[in-house]
Amino acid sequence: MVKVYEINGVTPVVHPSAYVHPSAVLIGDVIVGPRCYIGPLASIRGDFGRLILEEGANLQDTCVMHGFPGCDTVVEVDGHIGHGAVLHGCRIGRNALVGMNAVVMDNAIVGEESIVAAMSFVKAGMIVAPRSMVVGTPAKVIRTLTDDEIKWKSSGTGQYHELAVRSMQTMREVEALTEVEAGRQRLNFESALPLHLHKNAAAQ
Repeated sequence: MVKVYEINGVTPVVHPSAYVHPSAVLIGDVIVGPRCYIGPLASIRGDFGRLILEEGANLQDTCVMHGFPGCDTVVEVDGHIGHGAVLHGCRIGRNALVGMNAVVMDNAIVGEESIVAAMSFVKAGMIVAPRSMVVGTPAKVIRTLTDDEIKWKSSGTGQYHELAVRSMQTMREVEALTEVEAGRQRLNFESALPLHLHKNAAAQ
């Protein structure tokens, strides 16, 4: 069962086509749209401001979403939030990526099809133009993204769209095996791409 908590009479909303891992926690004014993926141990805490994940967005393992009273924290359509990232009172634009362990602060806006590199700190109020590469602590825009980099990002997000479906259809809690079985199969799904072998734009 997904851990969903009402507070002050406000209950989270999760679209039936979204996948939320049972260890994630959703509190209060949270809206999870169609085809979203919410990873293990994510914390989406809408006990002050509203938190919105629009269609096709993903929020990966141990991510945190929160915001101050009266503000919305939004991940727009196909937004991609990497492991351990923190979003606080900000807006992540359509098809943008926030890398692993990055932090995006209050009133910041990350423009559509932008990439925030892993471990970056986007300070409060920063406005990032569309298709920007954002790097550093504090973060700075260093250049415009190429079409190939945006295609790379979109491919990764597409795999999370499929992961939401695979998780709903095949993930179940089981007992661990005590030894590796003969001929152990590997995960095999039709669209599997070696994305880790592609040019990793978020590392630049």
